[in-house]
Amino acid sequence: MLDLRQWLNQIYWKISLGGRSITLGFMVAIATITGVSMVSFQNATELTEDAAHIQETYENLSLLNDISTLLIDAESARRGYFLFNRPTELQRYQAAAQDIQPKLSKLQQALDDPQSQTYMQQFRALTERRLQLFQQSIDAYKQYPIEFTDENPLFQETSGNWQQFQQLITAFQNYEKQRLQRQLAGSQQTLRSRIRLELIGSLLTLIILLAMYFILRRQRIRRQQAEAKQRVLAQQKELSEMKLEFFSMISHEFRTPLSLILGSAQLLKDALRAIVEPAKLKNLQRIQSSAKFMSQQLEDVLVVARADAGKLEFHPKPLEIQTFCLNLVEDFQTFSDPKRLIKFTQQGFSDPKRLIKFTQQGQATHATVDEKLLYSILSNLLTNAIKYSIPETPIHFTLHTNPNAVTFQIQDHGIGIAPEDQPHLYEPFQRGKNTQGKAGSGLGLSVVKKCVDLHQGTIEFTSEVGRGTLFTVVLPNWEGRLG
Repeated sequence: MLDLRQWLNQIYWKISLGGRSITLGFMVAIATITGVSMVSFQNATELTEDAAHIQETYENLSLLNDISTLLIDAESARRGYFLFNRPTELQRYQAAAQDIQPKLSKLQQALDDPQSQTYMQQFRALTERRLQLFQQSIDAYKQYPIEFTDENPLFQETSGNWQQFQQLITAFQNYEKQRLQRQLAGSQQTLRSRIRLELIGSLLTLIILLAMYFILRRQRIRRQQAEAKQRVLAQQKELSEMKLEFFSMISHEFRTPLSLILGSAQLLKDALRAIVEPAKLKNLQRIQSSAKFMSQQLEDVLVVARADAGKLEFHPKPLEIQTFCLNLVEDFQTFSDPKRLIKFTQQGFSDPKRLIKFTQQGQATHATVDEKLLYSILSNLLTNAIKYSIPETPIHFTLHTNPNAVTFQIQDHGIGIAPEDQPHLYEPFQRGKNTQGKAGSGLGLSVVKKCVDLHQGTIEFTSEVGRGTLFTVVLPNWEGRLG
C-alpha cells in the first residue's frame, strides 16, 4: 500500500509540473511572438528608409549621367555648327545648354552628404565654365570663322576643362556608386536579419507549442505506460521465478543420480585397476566424463536461471588462488579424453597428463573472490578450450596476480571463432557455425559473462579461425571493498 501511495504521489507531482510547464510555455510563446513582432516592425521601418535613400542615390546618378549626356550633345552641336555652319546645330546646342542648368540645381538640392556637396560644387563650377567656353568659341566663330587648333588658347582651356570634368565626374560617380552599394548592402543585411529573426521566432514558437503538445500527450499516456511497465515487470519476475524453481527442481533430481554414477564408476575403476588392463577401463572413464559433463550443464542452466531472476548470489571470500587453479587443472587432467592423452603422448611430451600448461606470475598468493562463481568461469573456459582445440596441442592457462586484481588467460590452438559469431558470443544458446560435431548447449560463455559481471570484472578475447582463441578475464580483488 505504501508503494502504491508513493507511486500515485509521483504521478500527481508529475502532472502538476506538467501543468506549470504548459503555463510557462504559453507565456514564453507570447513573449517570443511579441518580441519578434516589435523587432520585425523596426526592421521594416529601416528597410523603408533604406529604400528611399537608395532611390535618391539612384536618381542622383541618373542626373549625373543626364548632365554628362547634355554636355556631350552641346559639344557635338557646337562642332557641327563649326563644320557645317547650320543654324539647326546652333539651336540644338542652345537647347542642350538650357537643359543643363535646371538639372544642376535639382542635383544640388538632392544631395545631402557633405562629400557629395563638395563634389557638386566642383562639378557645377566646371560645367558652367565649360558652357562659358562653348559660348565664347561660338561668339568668336560668328565674328570671324577661324580654326581651333592646339595653339589656340581657347581650345587649350576647353581641353583642360574637359579633362578636369572627366576626372571629377568619374570620382563623383564612383563615390555615389559606393554609397549605393553600401546602402544596398545595409538593406540586404537588414532584410536577412529580419528573415532570420522571423524564422527563429517562428521556430521557437513552433518548438514551444510542440513541447507543450508532447507534455500534454506524455501526461495522458504516462500512467498507461507506468501501469504497463509494472505489469510487464511483474510478469517477468514471475516467469523468472518459475524458471528458477523448475531448473532447481530438475537440477536436484538429476544431481543425485549423477553423483551415484560418478561414485560408482570411481569405485569400479579403483577395484578393477589391479586386475584389468588400463586400456580396458576406458568405458568407465567415458562414464565419468559424461556424468561430469551433464553435471556441469545442469549447473550452467541453474546459474543462467538464477542470474535472470536476479538471485545469483555473490559472496567474495579470501582464496588461495594458485592452489585453486592447480586443483582445477588436476580435475581437468583426470577427466580428459583418453584419446587426447594418447595423441599427446605420441607427440613426444614427457608428461602426457600435462594437457593444460599452467603458469603463475606475480607475488600475490591470495585474492578475495567468489570461489563458486570463479569455478564456473574457469571451468567453462577450460572446457571450451579443450573441446575446440586440436588434440596434439596444449592449453595454456596463465595466472597473473597483484594486490588490486587477478587476471586469468586461457589460450588454445583450435578452430577459433568466426568474425560473424563474435558479436553474439555471450548470448545464451548461441553456438558458432564451425562447431558442428562438437557437443554443447551454448550456455558456457553466457555463464562466464554473468559471473564476471557479478565480480564487476572484464572479459576480452582475441580469436582467429583455424589458429585458436585467447580469453582474458580480469577480476578485481574485493579484499579492500568488503565492509
